[in-house]
Amino acid sequence: MAIVKVIEVIATSKVSFEDAVKEAVKEVSKTIRNIDSVWVKDQKVHVNNGEVVSWGVVCKVSFRIESGE
Repeated sequence: MAIVKVIEVIATSKVSFEDAVKEAVKEVSKTIRNIDSVWVKDQKVHVNNGEVVSWGVVCKVSFRIESGE
């Protein structure tokens, strides 16, 4: 039986929502193995003087827990 854990992470990008998701996966991958999927729970943009300056995402990252066998 596989056990899956879910963590929530927040990431930003100065390029796009897609890039913010890629940054989230890149950072989580530094310490977590066996990532199966990412669900984008929420999106937002940061605005300065009427211009979008960055994109942000709140993601739920799912990964399989390795068995001790």
